[in-house]
Order: sequence, then C-alpha cells, then structure tokens
Amino acid sequence: MSDHHVYKKVEIVGSSRKSIENAIENGLEECSKSIRNMEWFEVMETRGHIEDGKVGHYQVVMKVGFRIKDS
Repeated sequence: MSDHHVYKKVEIVGSSRKSIENAIENGLEECSKSIRNMEWFEVMETRGHIEDGKVGHYQVVMKVGFRIKDS
C-alpha cells in the first residue's frame, strides 16, 4: 500500500424531477458506473428547469473526487 494518495476531480450534473438530494444521488450513481474509487463530492451549483411555472427538474452541478488507482 502506498504512503501517499493522488486524486482527480471531474464535474458532473445530476438531475431529478423529485428533489435536489435525488439529483445528487442520481448523478453519483451514474458516475459510479464508469469511475472507480470515488471518495467525495462537492456541490458547486443548484438550479432547475421550469415547466408551466413549476419545477420540472432539479439540477445539481458537482465535482466528484476519486483516488487514482494504486496511489
């Protein structure tokens, strides 16, 4: 095991019709299908799409941090 770790961050946007929390969960779940060793996320922006004067979708811009393999 290494005595140091190296990380990388990617930016993703999760969305949901239900809630901000669900948008976060949807984004992380989909991201985990292609990125391994995810360790944290940072919410950078929250926004939404409006349909007929109501919230149509919640959108959350996140940075996801993951550890580089073998570091």
